[in-house]
Amino acid sequence: MTIAQLKYLLAVAKYLNFTKASQQCHVTQPTLSMQIQKLEDELGVIIFDRNKKPIKVTEIGKKIIDQAKTIVNESARINDLVQQEKGYIGGEYKLGIIPTLVPTILPMFLRSFIKKYPEVNIEIIEIPTEQMVEALLEGKLDAGIAATPLEEEKIIEKPLFYEPFVGFIPETHRLFQKKELDEQDLDVKDILLLDEGHCFRDNILNICRMTSNEPKQFDLNIGNFDALIKLSKEGLGMTLLPYLQTEDLCEKDRKYLRNFKKPEPAREVSLIHSKDIFKKNITDALFKTIKGIVKGAIEFYDVRIISPLPPK
Repeated sequence: MTIAQLKYLLAVAKYLNFTKASQQCHVTQPTLSMQIQKLEDELGVIIFDRNKKPIKVTEIGKKIIDQAKTIVNESARINDLVQQEKGYIGGEYKLGIIPTLVPTILPMFLRSFIKKYPEVNIEIIEIPTEQMVEALLEGKLDAGIAATPLEEEKIIEKPLFYEPFVGFIPETHRLFQKKELDEQDLDVKDILLLDEGHCFRDNILNICRMTSNEPKQFDLNIGNFDALIKLSKEGLGMTLLPYLQTEDLCEKDRKYLRNFKKPEPAREVSLIHSKDIFKKNITDALFKTIKGIVKGAIEFYDVRIISPLPPK
């Protein structure tokens, strides 16, 4: 039994297809099939039922695959420990970022990071929080940038900054004349929200402390702030934006912005990773890079952190 065989095993378990698995492992399909067969012969069990289309993992195969994940991860840890000891910062690195942060935070740090650490091959993946946590725990991501706190005991959260919420209020709205917003002014029934699955939506519902059962005239399934801004300007309601999203608004649209009274409701944005961290050197370097850059662009201390978790 070899680590290479176990990696082939995990690839087949992922795709349930020998051809796709061989492509992912960069070997020929006959080579991969032969190694899986040798592993099954050595163990004296059938891991994959090849008579099914697609192939099916046997019951004993499921247990073997779970153990194989642990062994492959632990083998990678040995190399990671050596790299840490040497102080080396390089290699493959997968970073997840929630959709509402990709347009603002990514341009702020990516160029600087890859310039400073040219030996890091970083892959950026846009991914919702729930899927991000799952991927971190399964070792499919090395770290993530998300709104916190998440109340996940196996996840470490390292706060990067606090981002206040800002009202975007059209002239026809009842709150347009107000200079500053109070949280008690908000009514979830006339706030345009991102679609379900976005933690920013849950942030807003938690500010409002309610989810209204009263039906709206229309339902939205929108995943970006630009669309919410356009609909708001059409008089269909107000919306709330994260502070960094407002920085790119044109001067004409900035007249619709309203800050909240202090302490301002805000989201905590953190670099998160599993407690069983790999590639610690890269993660530490990434944290310091983002923290240093963002500190000059957004500094708010008199804020009230709003939970990104779904309202109970």
